[in-house]
Amino acid sequence: MAERVTLAVTGASGVQYAMRLLGCLVEAGVEVSFLISQAAQLVVATETEWQLPPKPQALEQYLAEQFEAAQGQIKVYGKQDWMAPVASGSGAPAAMVVCPCSTGTLSAIATGASNNLIERAADVALKERRKLILVPRETPLSSIHLENMLKLSQMGAVIMPASPGFYHKPQSIDDLVDFVVARILGQLGMEQALIPRWGE
Repeated sequence: MAERVTLAVTGASGVQYAMRLLGCLVEAGVEVSFLISQAAQLVVATETEWQLPPKPQALEQYLAEQFEAAQGQIKVYGKQDWMAPVASGSGAPAAMVVCPCSTGTLSAIATGASNNLIERAADVALKERRKLILVPRETPLSSIHLENMLKLSQMGAVIMPASPGFYHKPQSIDDLVDFVVARILGQLGMEQALIPRWGE
C-alpha cells in the first residue's frame, strides 16, 4: 500500500469520485498531496455543494476539517508551486491519481507539457516509473483521446475510465461512485470494503 499519494483533480465532470477517494485515503492513514485545477474548482461549484476555498492554505484547512484528517495529512499545493515535493523525482509520492482526468490534462501529460504542477507531477510519475492512474470522464471519445490513452498506457500509466459496473446491484449514486473508487484503491494496493470483489 502506498503511504503517500498525489491526488489531482482536473476539470472533467465527476469530482464526486475524487472526494470519495480522498476520504478513503485519509481514513486509511495515507498522506495526500492534493492538487486542483481552476477548471476543477468551477466544476465543483457547479456539480456539488462543496465550497472549496481558492487559496491552497485555506483549502488545506477546509479539507482537513471536512475529512477529519490528522495534522499535515492533507497538503495542498498551488498550480505554480514548483518547490512542492511532487515536482521532483526525489520527493514525489510512489503513486499519483488524476481523478477525474480531463481530456486536456490527458493530452498535456501525454506530450510532457508540464505547464502546471499537475502536469509536472504526472510527468515525474512517468519518468520515475511510478504508479500513475488516470480516470478520464468523457464520452464519446475522439481518436485524439484514444491515441493519447494508448500512448500513456504504453508508457506505463493505468487508464481507468470512470465507468461504474452494475454487478454489485447499486441502489444509489453513491454506490456507483464507490464502484469506481474501489477499483482505484485496488490499483493502489489498498484493501477496501466499499464493494465486494467479483465472486465474493
